[in-house]
Amino acid sequence: MTTPADRYAAFRDRKADPELAGFRALYDFDFDPFQVEACRALSAGHGVLVAAPTGSGKTVIGEYAVHLALAQGRKCFYTTPIKALSNQKYADLVRRYDSRTVGLLTGDNSINGDAPVVVMTTEVLRNMLYTGSLALSGLGYVVLDEVHYLADRSRGAVWEEVIIHLPESVRVVALSATVSNAEEFGEWLDQVRGGTEVIVDEHRPVPLWQHVLAGHRLYDLFTDDEHTRVNPELLRVAQRDTWIERKASGRSGPAAGKGSHRPRRFPPAYRPDVISRLDSNGLLPAITFIFSRAGCDAAVEQCLVAGLRLTTPEEAQVIQQVAERRTADIPPEDLTVLGYGEWLAGLRRGIAAHHAGMLPAFKEVVEELFAAGLVRAVFATETLALGINMPARTVVIEKLDKWNGETHANLTAGEYTQLTGRAGRRGIDVEGHAVVLWQPGMDPGAVAGLASTRTYPLNSSFRPSYNMAVNLTGWAGRARASTLLESSFAQFQADRGVIGLTRQVRKNRQAMDELAAAMSCDKGDFAEYAQLRRSLTEREGDLSRVRASSRRAEAARSLAQLRPGDIIRVPGGRRAGLAVVLQPGLHPARGGNGNGRPADRAGRGSGGRGAGGRGAGHGRRSMAQPGLVGAAGNGGLPEFTGPGPLVLTEGRQVKRLAVADFPVPAEVIDKIRIPGSFSPRSPQHRKDLAATMRNRLASRPAGASAGRRPVRAADWEHTVPEAAGDIADLRRRLRRHPCHDCQDRENHARYAERYMRMARETEALERRVAGRSHVIARTFDRVCRVLERLGYLTGDTVTPDGQRLGRLYTELDLLAAECLRRGLWDDLSPAELAACVSALSFESRQADDVQPPRLPKGRVPEALAATVRTWGELDQLEKDNDLSFLREPDLGFAWAAYRWAHGAGLESVLDEAPDLTPGDFVRSVKQLIDLLDQIASAPAIPSDTTEPPADGARRPADLGATARAAIDALRRGVITYSAVTD
Repeated sequence: MTTPADRYAAFRDRKADPELAGFRALYDFDFDPFQVEACRALSAGHGVLVAAPTGSGKTVIGEYAVHLALAQGRKCFYTTPIKALSNQKYADLVRRYDSRTVGLLTGDNSINGDAPVVVMTTEVLRNMLYTGSLALSGLGYVVLDEVHYLADRSRGAVWEEVIIHLPESVRVVALSATVSNAEEFGEWLDQVRGGTEVIVDEHRPVPLWQHVLAGHRLYDLFTDDEHTRVNPELLRVAQRDTWIERKASGRSGPAAGKGSHRPRRFPPAYRPDVISRLDSNGLLPAITFIFSRAGCDAAVEQCLVAGLRLTTPEEAQVIQQVAERRTADIPPEDLTVLGYGEWLAGLRRGIAAHHAGMLPAFKEVVEELFAAGLVRAVFATETLALGINMPARTVVIEKLDKWNGETHANLTAGEYTQLTGRAGRRGIDVEGHAVVLWQPGMDPGAVAGLASTRTYPLNSSFRPSYNMAVNLTGWAGRARASTLLESSFAQFQADRGVIGLTRQVRKNRQAMDELAAAMSCDKGDFAEYAQLRRSLTEREGDLSRVRASSRRAEAARSLAQLRPGDIIRVPGGRRAGLAVVLQPGLHPARGGNGNGRPADRAGRGSGGRGAGGRGAGHGRRSMAQPGLVGAAGNGGLPEFTGPGPLVLTEGRQVKRLAVADFPVPAEVIDKIRIPGSFSPRSPQHRKDLAATMRNRLASRPAGASAGRRPVRAADWEHTVPEAAGDIADLRRRLRRHPCHDCQDRENHARYAERYMRMARETEALERRVAGRSHVIARTFDRVCRVLERLGYLTGDTVTPDGQRLGRLYTELDLLAAECLRRGLWDDLSPAELAACVSALSFESRQADDVQPPRLPKGRVPEALAATVRTWGELDQLEKDNDLSFLREPDLGFAWAAYRWAHGAGLESVLDEAPDLTPGDFVRSVKQLIDLLDQIASAPAIPSDTTEPPADGARRPADLGATARAAIDALRRGVITYSAVTD
């Protein structure tokens, strides 16, 4: 029941802002203070940046922008980073308004694009800005949902392009997760857009409780509401785990066999048990984050095998009806291939996986059923945390590290916050819960640090692309385009960093002046004398390093000459003593050329995948070999690769030697025969061979040789006469300098050393300042040089080829434009064109495939080889201009694209590409369709020759028509399914 005071306050709010009052009446909950503040800023005509936790209700502000636009008779574009989120937002707004008022524009769907409210991906809006779309007329508001995507390495630049290029009259509503530098980002927005209010709210509407599940017990991570004191019971668990590990390692010998009482550690968490425990504690629905697609699928299978059931028969029936309705458009024969039966069996029990490898239709059904409370346990990869509105009561994190494509890296505080932000459903749950599963060696303090840290800085990933350069130049000219790019958030952050560096440079210069005064000498120029001393020290160090490198190289050479049965003396290290060689180790690097790199790797290796190798020897990925030993650039010393030799020591231990064990070259003392039946795992064999070695050495006549004389230091140590001469000259000049006889020489020298150290630090700081100043404009200039060299730009003029490049929005934009200009894809069939273009749109999840990809016969291999060669030429041109934008084409999807465009069935295509999941296949085909559509829409360039072909000559096919035919051939079956049209 409201009080008179409440009713009077509501009356005042309605009088002060009737639009906001009417909007608030549409909701059945009271707005939080940050929501009211942001909405009032919009009512006052300002733009806003709202940074708040996941699930706090930021989208209310975006919806108020839609409300204001409709009330004012203007348009509102609501942008999202991913198509799935666009589809979801479109459905929400259609439910509130109607399908005539709301439109949708993504790469897959175009529905009512002229509506006053249009939901779209951010890239669509960027493209509209560059093409000057008429749809921008009357635009009043742009909502940038999930604007923190601006930090994304591959796509983040799009958000900055939109913010910079939107008309000044448009109000920007930027919605972000909690970031630690929201004020900095807001200051940039205010500088670029003007009139931007920054609203930061770190309060979670649903409190989050942190737990650790160890064994069969759920421990609280903290014992206080402020989340500062780690649970002492949990610390004791960690101490016990450490003690058990120590005891276990101490019992690893024979005593650890029968009869020993080995301490038991916590067993790994069994996923069905975890879900059952959460269910019994009332903590479902739950999302368990497993950083592996296969792990998510395996978790569902484990729960099914364990007989876990989280639904009633009535709920299972409803689930089946929803699944059947949402997949009715998928051909029945494809459903079998997609594992529909197993997927539905899990759904009926309230259990499902959610990851990018699944068919989009399956993921959407999981999202709908989870939101309805019918699916109660979802095993997901971290991609679920990026945007999709799918909150749960509990979030479970299985491990605190994940594979990032290169190595297993620990979760950052920002990633942990993003994942656990899903816990706690506003309006449903009183509190949310985050559960971390115990792992051996876990440190509760480290977990507490992740849970209590809210540091998630928003850093720009902006850089000019080739497409951006031609579009900006055509729109504003080179000079103004460069100025516009200087207003990017990337340059804003760089300039902020320069301020601190410049301040430090000034301090260093002042200190250097004081040191210069302190080291002054009345006998002469002590700075000159100090420089001579430093030059002498550096030259002596250089000579010492050359000699050490020479010794290592010769030691490696001696190891490479060893053969099985050689008896050697190991001169140093823990394995010093006699040993017999079991396996040779190091060998000369293939094609070594004496310049510090193998010949076949000195340029850019020619290995790689598919037709044309890596294109004219220009590989992108590192081709370095592990275990490479040598002295690059020091006198042409050879290189050796591989592991060190495997030996049996006189103590009967089998060890792998390393170059570090040989401060001098290996000396072969004698040789014995190793029996063919010898096994290094057999203690008896080791004992017998060690005895044979001792007997052989004992029976040797004094002074006998094995036939290979040891290499002496005089034979192999490289001397550098030039360096020795330089050193002698520097010493003479030092002794003759007037300051050499100064009584305070060493005191002056100490000040001089500090002066030179500070001078080096200052020079490094100044280089950093120069590197950050105008960094975006300098990159833009280099990009324009490449485009001018290739004929896409002529000064401020965009050539016809450049105009076509401006319509190609792909990571390999310049390569696509060059392939079109050179006619590499002319006269291909639709299926052949799909195969060739897929090399630009597809990128394997693995860095390098072991096997070369399968390619169609006919003209495709030749066209792909030409494409890769073209990339190699562009790659070298980029290197010449200090750029690195274009990755190598990936031929891994060419066969699948060709077969699908040729009409092959889904089962056949997936069987022939076992590494492709259904979700990967659908996504890859849609990305290919998107690029083919750009090619079909790109403006045609008139041919250089206007003469008609001679009689009987073949006319080139219309590439645009071929691209459209390829799109029609690809767009069938599971590819045509769309969530927003059912």
